[in-house]
Amino acid sequence: MAEELISVGKISGILGVKGWIKVYSYTDVRENILAYSPWILKKGKESKLVEVVNGRRHGKTVVACLDGLIDRDEAAELNGWDIYIRPEQLPKARRGEYYWADLIGLQVKTVEGVELGTVQQMLETGANDVVVVMGERERLIPFLQEQTIMDIDLSTGVILVDWDPDF
Repeated sequence: MAEELISVGKISGILGVKGWIKVYSYTDVRENILAYSPWILKKGKESKLVEVVNGRRHGKTVVACLDGLIDRDEAAELNGWDIYIRPEQLPKARRGEYYWADLIGLQVKTVEGVELGTVQQMLETGANDVVVVMGERERLIPFLQEQTIMDIDLSTGVILVDWDPDF
């Protein structure tokens, strides 16, 4: 499984005695993670491909039943495993929308042509998302389309920003 995978959550506990797991979902809406079966579970160098049989929102978390997982003790062994999916499992983004995974690694340049670095990660802050750009130093740029983010060209791998390079 050397292909590029997308991290969508983490197994955070167990529920009941029939092998259900608790899932901390990175998706927005949380329970959308259930639609991306199969999951690739990874912990260290180990990985497993699992099918999601059932699941639902459970308070602030999501719970899931995986194929073949019928015992509380087996479920407990998966605690802490990361959940990944293949990029092709995601629906195609609509025009003007982007998956964070598509933005990681893109070059960031100002509208004046100054190279700031590459996107290292995205942060959710509540008010707006933030692009973490690493070049000669780290920069945090608000992800505000048509304000600070002027253009995203996935084909060339460049994000054009209206940002002061000294900031």
